[in-house]
Amino acid sequence: MKERRLNNVLKLTIVILIILLILVLTYLYVIQPVTKINKVEQASDYTSKRVVMIIIDSIMDESLQHTIREGKAPALEFLIHNGNYYPDMVSSYPTMSVTIDSTLLTGTYPNEHKVPALAWYDAHNKKFISYGSARKEIMKVGVKQVLHNSLFQLNHRHLSSEVKTIHEELNGHSASINTLVFRANHKQLLNVPRILKMTGFLDEGDSINGPQYFSYGILSKLNPNNHKTQFWQGFGFNDKFSTKELKYLIEEDYLPAYSLVYFSDNDKKVHKNGVKETKGIEDADKQLQEILNSYPSWEDAIQDNIWIIMGDSGQSDIGKDEELALIDLRELLKNYNIHQISGPIQEQDQIVLGLNERMSFIYLLDSKLEQKDIATQLKTDERINFIAWKQDDRVNVISGDRVGQLSFKPDGKFTDTYGQKWEIEGNEKILDLSLSKDQKVTYQDFPDGLARLYSSFYSHSGRYLIVDAKPGFEFVGEGSPTHVNGASHGSLYKHDSHFPMIVTGTELKPEHRRMVDLKEWLLRILNDTSP
Repeated sequence: MKERRLNNVLKLTIVILIILLILVLTYLYVIQPVTKINKVEQASDYTSKRVVMIIIDSIMDESLQHTIREGKAPALEFLIHNGNYYPDMVSSYPTMSVTIDSTLLTGTYPNEHKVPALAWYDAHNKKFISYGSARKEIMKVGVKQVLHNSLFQLNHRHLSSEVKTIHEELNGHSASINTLVFRANHKQLLNVPRILKMTGFLDEGDSINGPQYFSYGILSKLNPNNHKTQFWQGFGFNDKFSTKELKYLIEEDYLPAYSLVYFSDNDKKVHKNGVKETKGIEDADKQLQEILNSYPSWEDAIQDNIWIIMGDSGQSDIGKDEELALIDLRELLKNYNIHQISGPIQEQDQIVLGLNERMSFIYLLDSKLEQKDIATQLKTDERINFIAWKQDDRVNVISGDRVGQLSFKPDGKFTDTYGQKWEIEGNEKILDLSLSKDQKVTYQDFPDGLARLYSSFYSHSGRYLIVDAKPGFEFVGEGSPTHVNGASHGSLYKHDSHFPMIVTGTELKPEHRRMVDLKEWLLRILNDTSP
């Protein structure tokens, strides 16, 4: 009896401590000052209509159309019926968030904006870079290091100063809500929670260079009442938080010329449940309904603004058999010393792996290792779609499914769908290219495959290979995420590369259906002062 009482007292004590901890953390994290903002008047040289661009992470055409047919996406259906729909836009490469966002904001591929991937190796500083993927990877690299990489290094160092973001072009007449890439001209102090100061993750006075209207989870919010969706739901990185921030700009008449808003929740659901998952689209549509309801009517909303609702990349289903679905590069390269990401580069390290779900960089630190030898070794794995490496000014590609080798570089006699010229030698079927007699290049399984793959070899320094997985498979390594019986992206393949885009309020069209063409198109829209 006495022992039972002691156990009950112990349980009660634990409950009380947990409640106290919750109260303390709620105070430390949630009760934070709001970013002080001043209304920026609409510049006379921009269209009187504001442009609102909302990215629904990993939304895909087939699942979107299914959700609409089921009557579960009335807002998206309304915008499609009152605008233009592009089902097969082409993303950047690798199809990972930070590289894609950098391409959207700068109108360039990685060879110019210099953000290679979500995980990569900085050969100049001899450091493994991660902007945050799986929890295990974050813990191994270090929470503080990953936080600083994503918040400061990505925008202020890694993103090339030689290119301008659309926020910089608009010089204050823009908003960024929960986007990872946000560089602009306005110095913005962060609202640093006490717990982050106490743990040394961030310091009082830390700031970023962003747009005038900058929202970034618990670190910077616009709406003074937007606190219930912060700490307990991804520190504010969720669709409800983003919706409340955008609604605040609309209702307070703060909406600038261009607003970029990120909805991240759908991506998590697709990763977990596969490409047929539609619950994330239904939930995103509810948030869109709430935004459109900020106006007297939905017709008023599209009369007042230009709405662009789009994805960023697709995903591919991953198989149910874990042993088969996951390509462990550590096993395939077990005869070499592979760098452990939890520590600095060691003298004996021969290889560094930059894993990005369905693609990976393989960095060769040992000068004795030959790229072609590693490529030949890897092509025996039937789950790998292709292996590529740069030799002089050319990119070479091989595949276990095709004989020979494909070699290409820019400025040749072949012209592709996008007007880009290429010199192509070898077996073009390795990248599923179609070459006509009049020297035209048509893409099939790998949309804009030549430019996107080529750009990746000029995105950063170092000697490396690129491996790309077939549908159904993804690469794994130390701490990397896995999505068995779910879905994943990262690859050059069409399933990962295509995303839909809805445009309501303008008849201006992008030059091509590619992410890389959207910045120029947005600037044309914003500078279109015609009635």
